[in-house]
Amino acid sequence: MSAIVTAPLDAIRAMAVRLDDADHDYDVLLDASIGRQFVLLGEATHGTREFYRMRADITRRLIVEQGFDGVAVEADWPDAWHLHDYVCGGGASIEQAFDAFERFPRWMWRNAEVLPFIRWLREHNEPRRPEARVGFYGLDMYSLYRSAAAVVAYLERVDPEQAELAREQYAALDHVRDPQRYGYEAVMGLRPDCREAVQQRLADLLDRAPDYLDRDGSTARDAQFVAERNAHVVVSGEAYYRSMFAGRQSSWNLRDYHMTQTLFALQEYLRGTGRTGRLVVWAHNSHLGDARATQMGHAGEWNVGQLVRRRVGARDALLVGFTTYTGHVTAASDWGGEPARMAVRPARSDSYEALFHHSRMDRFYLPLQELTARVLHEPMLERAIGVIYRPDTEYASHYFSASLPEQFDAVFHLDETEAVEPLDDGEAIDELARIQPGSR
Repeated sequence: MSAIVTAPLDAIRAMAVRLDDADHDYDVLLDASIGRQFVLLGEATHGTREFYRMRADITRRLIVEQGFDGVAVEADWPDAWHLHDYVCGGGASIEQAFDAFERFPRWMWRNAEVLPFIRWLREHNEPRRPEARVGFYGLDMYSLYRSAAAVVAYLERVDPEQAELAREQYAALDHVRDPQRYGYEAVMGLRPDCREAVQQRLADLLDRAPDYLDRDGSTARDAQFVAERNAHVVVSGEAYYRSMFAGRQSSWNLRDYHMTQTLFALQEYLRGTGRTGRLVVWAHNSHLGDARATQMGHAGEWNVGQLVRRRVGARDALLVGFTTYTGHVTAASDWGGEPARMAVRPARSDSYEALFHHSRMDRFYLPLQELTARVLHEPMLERAIGVIYRPDTEYASHYFSASLPEQFDAVFHLDETEAVEPLDDGEAIDELARIQPGSR
C-alpha cells in the first residue's frame, strides 16, 4: 500500500475485502493459511447461522485445497466422536450420530448448518483409505459421567479386571450424578474427592497401552486413543467441577488448558497415522482470540488461542474472529433453558462492531497484521454472546475490552446476521440430510 492511513475508518476501508457470496470470498484467508498447522475460526455468538455456514465453507476449502485433515470443535469429546465415526464411514445413521448431543446447549451442534457439513465430510471421506480420512473431534470436558462410562466400556472389551477397578475408582463420581453438586460437596468437605482415583485410572490406562495396542493393530490404536482422551476428560472434568467454587479464573483456565492439550494430542495422533496433523478449530471468539490482548487476559485468564500461539508460534497458527452488529441469535435466557430466536441489539457506539458498521461496507474480511491496522490497536469494547443472551444487562453481561489486531490475525464482520436453526427431531435431520452439500 503506497500510503499509510491513520483514521480507523480509512484503514478499514483500505484493507477490507468486501464479501459478495462469490467463490473468491475466502481467497485471502486461504492464502494466509498456507503452511499453517492450525486455523482457528471463531464466532461472536454460539447461535448465528452465518458464522456456522462460513466456517463450514472455509473448512471445506482448507480440506480440499490445502490438505487439512481434522476439524476440532467446542463440543464434548464423546459426543463429537459419534459424528467422527459417522463421517469416517461408521455404521450408525446420521440421526443416531446427532442424537448423541443430549447436554445443553444441543443447538450448538444439532443445527441446520452443521448437518450438511457433516454429510459433505462423509461423502468426501468415502473414497479414501481409513488412515486418510478427515475427522471431526470434540475438545471440551463437560462430559464427566459419559466419559467415565466410555472408559469402563472400553476396558470391559480389552481388560475386564481393569474395568472392575475403574468402576471402583470412579465410584465417588457416581454418588450424585450431578457434577456441580459433586464439586461443591468435595470442596466443602461433605464428601471425599475423587482426584487421586481418576488420575490413577488415567495413569494405569497409559501404562497398559502397549499391551492393548498389540492385540488388534490400527483398530486397537484408535480405540485406545479414544479411551485415553475420555480418561483425560474425567481427570479435567473432576478438577473443573471442584474449581468452579474457587472462582471463574481457575475454572476457565483449566477448561481452556484441557482443550489446548486435546488439540495437540489430536495433532500427535493424526501424525502417528501418517496424516499431516493440520487442524481447523471451531470455537467462540473468547476461546480462540489471544487472551493477552483482552480484559480477560489482564485478569489472569488464558485461552486456547494464546496457548496455541505460545506453543507453535504466530506463523503456524492463524486466529480469525467473527463479529456482527445486529440481527438475531439463537440463545437461552438462562443456563439449561429452552433456545429461542432473540433480537440482537445494535452494538454500542464505543465498540469495534459499531466502528465496522460505520464503515458502511456491510460484510467484509479484514486482515489485521498490515501496517495500516496499527490504528486499530487502541482497545475498544467487543461483544461476546455465548449460549445465554441477556439484552437487558448487555453491557455487563456481554462486553469486554480488547485490542483486536493483537487478539486476532484477521476478522470477518457481518453487519446483520440471522439465528441458527436448531434441529429438534429426527424428521428434520432426515430431510435436511438429503440436501446436496454444495447447495448450502
